[in-house]
Amino acid sequence: MLLGRHINKFYLKYLWLYLIGVAGLIAVDWFQLLIPEYLGKIVDLFQGTQIDTAALSEIVLGVVFVAFVLFLGRIAWRLSIFAASQRTEAGLRRKMFAKSERLPLSYYAKNKVGTVMAWFTTDLETIEEFLGWGTIMLFDAGFLTLLVIVKMIRLDWVLSLVVFVPLVLIAVWGGLVEKFQAKKWNARQEEFDKLYDYSRESFTGIRVIKAFVCETRRLHECAGIIRKNKNINLSYARMTVIFDCIISLIIALINAIILGVGGYFVYCFVMGDPVVLFSHTVEMSAGNLITFLGYFETMIWPMMALGQIVSMRSRAKASLKRVSRFLDAEETTSPLEKAGTVAGAVTFKNFSFTYPDCDKPALKNITLEIEAGETVGVVGKVGSGKSTLVNSLLKLYPLERGTVFLDGKDITLLNTDSVRSAVACAPQDGFLFSDTLSGNIGFSRDDCSGEEIEQAADFACLSGDISGFKDGFKTVCGERGVTLSGGQKQRVAIARAYLADAPVLILDDSVSAVDIKTEKTILANIAEKRRNKTTIVVASRVSTVSHFDKIVVLSGGEVEAFASPEELMKISPTYRKMVRLQALEEEVEGGCHDAD
Repeated sequence: MLLGRHINKFYLKYLWLYLIGVAGLIAVDWFQLLIPEYLGKIVDLFQGTQIDTAALSEIVLGVVFVAFVLFLGRIAWRLSIFAASQRTEAGLRRKMFAKSERLPLSYYAKNKVGTVMAWFTTDLETIEEFLGWGTIMLFDAGFLTLLVIVKMIRLDWVLSLVVFVPLVLIAVWGGLVEKFQAKKWNARQEEFDKLYDYSRESFTGIRVIKAFVCETRRLHECAGIIRKNKNINLSYARMTVIFDCIISLIIALINAIILGVGGYFVYCFVMGDPVVLFSHTVEMSAGNLITFLGYFETMIWPMMALGQIVSMRSRAKASLKRVSRFLDAEETTSPLEKAGTVAGAVTFKNFSFTYPDCDKPALKNITLEIEAGETVGVVGKVGSGKSTLVNSLLKLYPLERGTVFLDGKDITLLNTDSVRSAVACAPQDGFLFSDTLSGNIGFSRDDCSGEEIEQAADFACLSGDISGFKDGFKTVCGERGVTLSGGQKQRVAIARAYLADAPVLILDDSVSAVDIKTEKTILANIAEKRRNKTTIVVASRVSTVSHFDKIVVLSGGEVEAFASPEELMKISPTYRKMVRLQALEEEVEGGCHDAD
C-alpha cells in the first residue's frame, strides 16, 4: 500500500469501491485455480481404455461456469478499482490546485513553474498508476499466491517445499531493489523538472530567441538537458530490466525443477515404486503433475507482478513525497477578521522587506500615511523599490506584523481575500489571458455587464483601438496578449483593474508604453472618475504624477520625501534631478523634431 497523510483519507472515502474490486479479484483468483484441476482430471480420464463421458461433460460444464465467473469478476474489479484510483487522482489535483492559490508568491520564486507542473502531471499520474494497477497487482498477487501455495501443499508438500525455496529469494531481492529504484526515480523526476522548465521558458521567449538568432545555441543547450534525461532514464530502465530478468531466471529454474523432480515422481509412481521422502510416500500421477504445473503457471503472474509492484511502488512513493512537500508548504494564513467596508487609507510604519533568498533588503524603514481618497504617485530610480512598496498591499509575500495598515487595521491580521478585494492592481507586466478582450477586461468581476466593460475600456482610452479590430470586444488576445501592442496590453490591464471598482487602485507603471496624449487622458479620467477613492500610481516619468495630491520619492529602498509636487522641488534632490532630466529629454526630442 501507499500510505501518507494526504492520501489516507481517499482510501476511506472510496473504501466501498476498493471492497468491490477486491471481492472481484478474490472470486477470479478462487475460480481460476479450478482450471488446473480440470486439466489434471482430463489427463487422468484419457489414461484408461474407456472415457467416462459423464465425467468429461461435468468438467466441460465446470470450465464454462468458471469462464462466466471470471468474465463478471474481471469487469467488477476493473470498473471499481480504476474508478477509485482516478477519483483519488482528481481529488489530489483539486487539493493541490486549492493549495497553489493559497501559497505566497515567495514559494513560486523558489520553485519554478516547470517543477510545479511536473507535480501536477507526471507525479500524480504515477500515484494514480500505483493506486490502480498497483492495487490490483498487490491484492491479486497476494491472494492468488496464498491460494496456490495451499493447493500445492495439499497436492504434494514435498514438491512444494522444493519450489518455495527460490520464491524466498525473489522476495528478498525485491526488497533490496525497491530502495535503489526509488532513488533512481527521484533523480529521474528532478531531471524531468529541468527539461520541463527549459521547454516552457523557450516557448514563452520564442520571439526573443528568434530576434537574436539564438536558435542554434538554445538547441545545443536543450540537447545537453535531454542527454542527461536520457542517461538517467536508461539507468533506471537498466535496473528494472535486470530485476525482471533475474525474476524470469528464477521462474525458469523453478519450472525446470518441477519438470525434473515431478517427472521422476510420476515415473516412479507409474512403475509401482513411489518415492518416499521424510516418511512421506509421493503418489504423483500424470494428472497431478499437470495440475501442479498449472498451479505454478498460475503463480508466475504474481511473481512477475512482484517485480512490477516493487518498481511501481518505488516510483509512486517518490512522487508522493514530492506532492506531499508541496501540500505541506507553509502558506499565507487568512484569519477570520475581514476588512469590511474600506475607505482607502493606507499606512506604513517602519516597514522593511527583503525578498526570499536575498540578503539585501528591498525596502527599509518605510513610514508614510496615505489618506483615503488621495491620488498619490510613487517615483524613484530603477530598483528603488517602487513595485515592492505597492505590491505589499496585496499580501503577495508574508509581511511583518504591525507595519502595513489598511484603514488603521493591520493587514496581516485581515482575511487575504477581503484585502485583495479592496485593492485592485494593474501590474507592471500587464499579463493577459488567452481570451477575448471582453473576457480579459471583465476578469476582475463575475457580475459585470457589457456596458460596464465598455465604460472601463473608455476609462483606459482603449475604445478607439477596439473599434479598429474586426471582432471588436470579441477579439482574441492570444497567449499572454501576443496579438496586442505593449500599450494596448497595459490599457487592457488598467481597464480590468478599474472595473473592479475597489477602494484602492494601484497602477504599477501601467502607462509607460502609451503615448503622452493617451497618458494625459487616462490621468484625467483618474482625477474625474476616481474622485474620493484612493489611487496609487507608480511612474517612471515625473510628468505622469506631477499633478497628484502627493508623491512618494524612493531612493535606495528608503523614503527620501513624501509631499506635494511643489514641496518636493524644495526638499527632494532626487525629484529635482528627475524633473531636470525629463525637461532636458523633452528639449532634445523637440530639437530633433525641429531639425526634421
